[in-house]
Amino acid sequence: MLRKKFFSSLSQADINDISKSFISLTVSFDSTLLQDEMRQMIQRIKVDKASDAFEISNRALQASLTELTSILISLFNACVIHKYHLKQFKKAQTIVLRKSKMSDYIDLKTYWFIALLDIMNKTLESIMIKRLNDITETHHMLLNAQMRARRKRFVISALNLLVDQVHAVWDCKIKYVAFMLSLDVAETFSHVLHTRLLHTLRMKKTSNYIVEWTRSFLKDSVMNMSESIKVQI
Repeated sequence: MLRKKFFSSLSQADINDISKSFISLTVSFDSTLLQDEMRQMIQRIKVDKASDAFEISNRALQASLTELTSILISLFNACVIHKYHLKQFKKAQTIVLRKSKMSDYIDLKTYWFIALLDIMNKTLESIMIKRLNDITETHHMLLNAQMRARRKRFVISALNLLVDQVHAVWDCKIKYVAFMLSLDVAETFSHVLHTRLLHTLRMKKTSNYIVEWTRSFLKDSVMNMSESIKVQI
């Protein structure tokens, strides 16, 4: 039951509206990753957190970064150039946590889980996310109303935008009703239809390096579940 709750299969959706046309002109993308990029990402990782499925500690990786830099950057560059995310990076250890002081543990809502991702996967993913963020901001690919995961966008920015839009509705001569739809993108990501996501990237003229690497990144992830652990939360 826990596997079904946390790792449910993607629902079927109608994708007949997706165009099969080829976008020849794309935004430029430098497929060569830099050593400084990799160092910054690894140094940002918090030390002494739980190890991944391969039991590589963050502290050990940071301590040996000087010796491993040339090896890791060669590996990461090969992944990007060949538009391939290694299967070894896709393995994760999932620990199911049982919430404390619950009367009925038959209810699946009394459980939550933590996924311990491969440290190499997190590093390469972070680099690619930063590259994609740079592209989307430079070429204005996102809606102005999108706030999360945007540079120089804070809670106060979202509130100011909301207030301005409500006042604009109130000031109209025709009587309109102001309402808001808020979407949590992070929570819905694991349920996104991959075909549509990749199509959206192509329609945004994203580089084929990013599109095809993303396709490989999304494909064939492996999650191993560990026994439940009772914790106080």
